[in-house]
Amino acid sequence: MLSGLNDSQKAAVEYIDGPSLVIAGAGSGKTRVLTYKIAYLIAQAGLKPWEIMALTFTNKAAREMKERISHLVGEGDVRYLRMGTFHSIFSHILRVEAEILGYTGDFTIYDEADSKSLCRTIIKEMNLDEKTYRPGDVMKRISSAKNSASISNRIIGNTDKETNDLTAIFTEYQARCRKSNAMDFDDLLLNTHQLFANHPDIREKYQSQYKFILVDEYQDTNYIQQQILLQLVKDGKICVVGDDAQSIYAFRGARIDNILNFQKLFAGTKLFKLEQNYRSTQCIVKAANSLIHKNIKQIDKDVYSRNEEGEKIKLKELSSDREEASFITGDIKRKVNDGMSYDNFAILYRTNAQSRPFEEELRRNGIDFQIYGGQSFYQRKEIKDVVAYLRLIANPDDEEAFKRIINYPTRGIGNTTVSRISADAQERGISLWKAATEVPKCADFCRFISSMHENLYKVDAFTLGKDVIRQAGIYDDIYSSTEPEYLSKQENLEEFINSLREFVETREEEGEPTDMMEFLKDVALLTDRDIEQQNKASVKLMTIHSAKGLEFPCVYVVGMEEDIFPSPQSTDSQRRLEEERRLLYVAITRAEKYCFLTYANMRYRYGKMEFSAPSRFLKDIDRDLLDIGGYGSRKTSYPERRQTTYSTPRNFRPIERPASSFRPVERQSFRPANITQPQVSQRTVTTSSPTFPTSNNNATFNAGDQVIHERFGEGVITAIEGAGDSTKAVVEFAYSGTKKLLLKFAKLKKK
Repeated sequence: MLSGLNDSQKAAVEYIDGPSLVIAGAGSGKTRVLTYKIAYLIAQAGLKPWEIMALTFTNKAAREMKERISHLVGEGDVRYLRMGTFHSIFSHILRVEAEILGYTGDFTIYDEADSKSLCRTIIKEMNLDEKTYRPGDVMKRISSAKNSASISNRIIGNTDKETNDLTAIFTEYQARCRKSNAMDFDDLLLNTHQLFANHPDIREKYQSQYKFILVDEYQDTNYIQQQILLQLVKDGKICVVGDDAQSIYAFRGARIDNILNFQKLFAGTKLFKLEQNYRSTQCIVKAANSLIHKNIKQIDKDVYSRNEEGEKIKLKELSSDREEASFITGDIKRKVNDGMSYDNFAILYRTNAQSRPFEEELRRNGIDFQIYGGQSFYQRKEIKDVVAYLRLIANPDDEEAFKRIINYPTRGIGNTTVSRISADAQERGISLWKAATEVPKCADFCRFISSMHENLYKVDAFTLGKDVIRQAGIYDDIYSSTEPEYLSKQENLEEFINSLREFVETREEEGEPTDMMEFLKDVALLTDRDIEQQNKASVKLMTIHSAKGLEFPCVYVVGMEEDIFPSPQSTDSQRRLEEERRLLYVAITRAEKYCFLTYANMRYRYGKMEFSAPSRFLKDIDRDLLDIGGYGSRKTSYPERRQTTYSTPRNFRPIERPASSFRPVERQSFRPANITQPQVSQRTVTTSSPTFPTSNNNATFNAGDQVIHERFGEGVITAIEGAGDSTKAVVEFAYSGTKKLLLKFAKLKKK
């Protein structure tokens, strides 16, 4: 049965005499070891399937593992194997023992939406301000208390009043759940812990029933999960598998200390290390090792690969996020022409908001893509809300836009009012907008839309969009909470503002209209093509957190810049900074053959083009394992070493923000790709109004000049067309294609 395992895997599988900790490096066959160990317990150790508890982090993983086990030992009684997530396994125990806790066995399990709804009701009944006590924030505090095994219902606030209010909400929430014979997801763990703590006979029953416990992804467990395991394990019959170097879910409550301190908590633990990586080339594995070894809190291991040496990790410096997207799209096309498939590629980013330029560039090039574990940029709720406002301002008779935002943010116009407006409009054969203008409750809303409509062609899209976001209350709503859901919304809103600014500046340079109607036309075309064909070979776009457990022949890790990666929220703490470094380790180890790390010297932030500094993590990777010698058209400079400090994170405030203190990285000499002898028409033109921060005033441009553009990168002027304020330069850029730029606005400087 074990003939297909290597020596380390085999040793980990065969040891069943006491607690064991299996540290499984990336790509080392962790799932294989867990599967074979369960099969070994059944086939060789004589345990019955129902005497084994195997805890995973997804039910899908449990189903797949069960199927593999049945192939090893036969289907037989494998279906009785108690395998699943912590919540699913313990909910089964709670249904059996429900009466002891004062519930009935058919109790309801509240999901996140149910919990928020109940919390919102309680806040209203207590006459508390929902803007001060947002249901999502309150539930986050309640969840944190439960996962720390708290049974006091006490939540500490910033003031005595807040403490009393939060504690009262928590107490009433728990009472209402019990009254409704319901538990939320956190109760499934808390109540299991209390069941075993207060009823030793019940605990002993399950200790006797489950003679061996196995846990997958142990680095992702939280405090209360660890405490339940300590209650259940008898005679040290437990095996946990995980990798401290891939602990990246602290924001969900995961505690890396659980795996780091396992040997202290379970006396006599035997440590096994799975260090052979079967996934990646030697260069990729060595580079990942050199990075993660900079962390202090870790279990020492030396992951290695016996695959081919492979190419070095390519470090690529680009002018802007737009050029970054163009470069990667071009590289994908070249590799596909060389025989690779589109589904061989993954673009990984730190936050969801970074997906926009890649989505747009892939669409422009007709490349199918899939947003893994999320929605494409313009399909995200907060973006659709803003766009609905802009659509209604452009066309007040837009019924769908009207219905979407008439009561967002909340302004006291409920379903009853909307139904009356709709009935009136239908009866009279007029639009919802026209009917609403006659309803006193809608007066302020209608005045706002009308005032913005007057500016539709008077100001550019960026100015109008910024005003709408501020004055409609969208900004205040999205920035009213610090829970992860809202932080993601804030990042997306910032990126939308960036898209408006980029649209205006690009259209100005091209001599095209910059009003909101033109922007909405562009967005409509993008969203019209937004049907992602998941059955076709497609490039995968995802956050690094979503990529965990996946692998791809070619991986691009983008946005390797300070204030992006590491996240600004992490730079004031060594503990959080080490988690960010682990996150980059996870990203690099998704790659099988090719890995790219890219960063931009400039990118839009809060609607302004600002300089960026390369991520400090780039210096953590062994320089000998990086290709920094000029992959593509120009040489990339090796980032200057940054001192690792833990500073106060920057407060995110979009739209208005002080200029960045970062300085651009000096560029190296450049030869444009595939433009060795451009066809140029000899003509000279002088411009006195370039706005690129480092451009020369009164610069004279000639056909044949090598130039740098703020967003499109480096290129060659192939022709000068027009005269006076209408003069345009035709520029062939290394990665961004050919552009015609109005020199009056063009952000060009000479090389």
